[in-house]
Amino acid sequence: MKVAVFGTGFFSHWHYDSWSRIPGIELVGICVHSNAARGAEFAQRYGATGGADAVFTDPAEMLDRTRPDLVDIITTAESHQPLLDLAAARGIPVICQKPLAPSLDDARAMIDTADAAEILFVAHENWRFRPWNRECGRLIAEGAIGQPTNIHFRMRPGDGQGPDAYMDRQPYFQKMPRFLIHETGIHTIDVFRFLMGEITGVHAHLRRLNPAIAGEDAGLVTFAFGSGAAGLFDGNRLLDFEAENVRLTMGQMLIEGTGGSLRVDGKGRIWHRSLHGGAEKEHRWAWEDRGYAGDSVHALQAHVVSHLREGTPIENTAADYMKALLVEEAIYRSDAERRWIDLN
Repeated sequence: MKVAVFGTGFFSHWHYDSWSRIPGIELVGICVHSNAARGAEFAQRYGATGGADAVFTDPAEMLDRTRPDLVDIITTAESHQPLLDLAAARGIPVICQKPLAPSLDDARAMIDTADAAEILFVAHENWRFRPWNRECGRLIAEGAIGQPTNIHFRMRPGDGQGPDAYMDRQPYFQKMPRFLIHETGIHTIDVFRFLMGEITGVHAHLRRLNPAIAGEDAGLVTFAFGSGAAGLFDGNRLLDFEAENVRLTMGQMLIEGTGGSLRVDGKGRIWHRSLHGGAEKEHRWAWEDRGYAGDSVHALQAHVVSHLREGTPIENTAADYMKALLVEEAIYRSDAERRWIDLN
């Protein structure tokens, strides 16, 4: 399977590393905006076919010359739609990093384009593929905590303080007019949907604590689920929490049910407690501390490849991901109007 990639930014390293580890994948193209030397470095490091000859600065030329079986878009949101248009016109399946687009209308237009071209269009939403989230999902499905009633994620990455916040990794964060929810909280929205089912209502109070950035960087969001369960996202990018690597899990999660609870700590460990005064015990299981956050990028990309090769069920199609984007939009509306928003 031939793969071509747009982008060589900060996060792209995990994408390229994953492609280099999936059997039978041939990296045939790397498209850069202008820095051909960086593209050549990536081509050598990650084994692109033809080395520096696999590097392009013209997106259409790359697609026409390499004829890939799959395109991976890892650029900023403003460029996603025109790149998707190029791939769709050639009938090429697409994985696209989030945010899918700068606005909800742009995201809808991209989904419509993919539907019209009848191509697979997957949102690169990898948090649901973090191994502790997959394992929690399995335990919930097996009835380990009975009927889930509450979920709470307390996000504390501690990287948003001072005038230089985010500048060493993703400096464009500072200029995003919508930040905490649009860039980061969307991950939690999708994880909540994966673990608890679809969201039917929200109430939000968002704040900007660091004056050096344009968008919000803290907030409390409550959720209602179709099952009757409730959720809370408590996000603050200025504060951290007790963990050797706060960026591994980005925070702590608690899921409670009629028969017990599951807690995910900063090491990606899962703690299980039965109801009625039971002692909390570590749930022993195995995962590999490799790549990004338990190799979640690799898990997502391998998941898409398996679907294309073998027809296995697919998660995170952009059309399904629209449900998460509608929740995001409702959160911003709730904050602006200071009221509960129903999603039914």
